[in-house]
Amino acid sequence: MANVLDLRRRIRSVKNTRQITKAMKMVSAAKLRRAQERAMQARPYAQMLVNVLESLVRRADLYNEQTGEILNPLLVQREEKNVLVIVIAGDKGFAGGFNSNVGKAAQRFIDQRVGKGQNIDLEPIGKKAIGFYKRRFEPAQYEKTEEHYDNDLSVHYDSIRHRAQQIEVAAEHPDLLLRSNYEDVAEMARSIVGRYERAEIDSVYLVYNEFKSVLQQRIVVEKLLPIVELGSHTIEAAQEMTEEEREAAVRAAESEGISVHAPDKSAFEQEAKKFGTADVDYLYDQSPEELFRHLLPRYVTTQIFHALLESTAAEHAARMTATDAATKNAGDLIDSLSLTMNRVRQAAITKEIIEIVSGAAAL
Repeated sequence: MANVLDLRRRIRSVKNTRQITKAMKMVSAAKLRRAQERAMQARPYAQMLVNVLESLVRRADLYNEQTGEILNPLLVQREEKNVLVIVIAGDKGFAGGFNSNVGKAAQRFIDQRVGKGQNIDLEPIGKKAIGFYKRRFEPAQYEKTEEHYDNDLSVHYDSIRHRAQQIEVAAEHPDLLLRSNYEDVAEMARSIVGRYERAEIDSVYLVYNEFKSVLQQRIVVEKLLPIVELGSHTIEAAQEMTEEEREAAVRAAESEGISVHAPDKSAFEQEAKKFGTADVDYLYDQSPEELFRHLLPRYVTTQIFHALLESTAAEHAARMTATDAATKNAGDLIDSLSLTMNRVRQAAITKEIIEIVSGAAAL
């Protein structure tokens, strides 16, 4: 059994750890409030964009009158042979099962598609997801080619994909989650849209943690492309929070004064829902084909951007819950060690008294 000095050192160490976890909990709670606010601020724009597209769909034909072809390739559905999976995890640990749960949900979906004989391209977002897939799968191999025209006056550069494995990492985005910059997301979306239009991939799926409030979270596999129905989320799979996880999240949120319910819709968000819904005839200067060509890629960008914001809020909520549990466990451990120390000290005192009494009796 450890002596009193060792127990005091361990109690002091656990107290220092409790101070750290308590500070981390406060920081995560503050970041969660900002992440929630940022996600709320992004909703009106997304809602107005959906309303504009829905209004355009109601008033314009989706098919070319002359050729009969669909007006935009992002609406074309074809057999899924090459599937792109975007996995959004976190940049840091100490968030409970946040990163591992996202990875497990993505892996279940990947295994299901591999069983159907489909090729999988991965684009992980976040350092944890990148580190996980970098160890398991090979990166995609590209061969850069160039062709010269008009006596070398013009040069055309191209990249040819050489697939070696059924599952490959097509691209990595280590800084996208950290900054959550719309321009960076737009650049990523342009690359994905271009690959889909060239039929390099047949569908795109998002795996992320959908966040409505501390109490309403779930890990979803959402179909991003092709666009099936504007404004609706095509959920392929979902994993809800357990009752134990809900109770822990509620306890952590209430201790920091954070509401566990979804925030009320702002007046601006309510107005955004009415935008473009009037039952009137709109006159468009551009053709429907040109409007779809500009608006649909922006719609895809908005969907990815919103998933990033929700995943960031969910990560902070998970870290707040994990650090709250760690702080509580540290307190319980301190109480247990203090009780053990008092018993050891009392046993030492009793032993000394017995030795003194025994010595006196022997005289």
